[in-house]
Amino acid sequence: MGGFEAWYRREHPRLLAAMVVVCGDLEVARDHSAEAFARALERWDRVEVMENPAGWTYTVAVNLARRRWRRRASERPLADGVVPAGVASSEERVDVWRAVASLPLQARTAVVLRYLASMTEAEVATAMGVSVGTVSSSLSVARRRLAVLLSDPKEAPRA
Repeated sequence: MGGFEAWYRREHPRLLAAMVVVCGDLEVARDHSAEAFARALERWDRVEVMENPAGWTYTVAVNLARRRWRRRASERPLADGVVPAGVASSEERVDVWRAVASLPLQARTAVVLRYLASMTEAEVATAMGVSVGTVSSSLSVARRRLAVLLSDPKEAPRA
């Protein structure tokens, strides 16, 4: 169990931060994170020997969120000003996470899993239940949108 506890302490803040961005609701993110870690603990003998135990846990949490969204049949708008705790340490990071939070659900989820969870595009595709091409496209669209959202209007070329 000692291995799980150290791993949990290291990974929990990152997963919770990712799920806050994905879900847009701290309490829902806490629920999904807790459930994902509970499932990891139940299967720790198998999970700890996986190539990417954290990736497995992110996948579980995202799948829980997807099931919840399907049950509700409508996406809840992201709470204004939600920034993942432990991630934002400067005003610039706050701006980045607010911009990410403004993306559509699929793009937001792909960005969080790819760049915050450090999953490969193939792992993101598996977690989201979509093709690698869909992930690539979502990330490309998200990067373009983020570039616009985060550009400095003072530096924009004048027409």
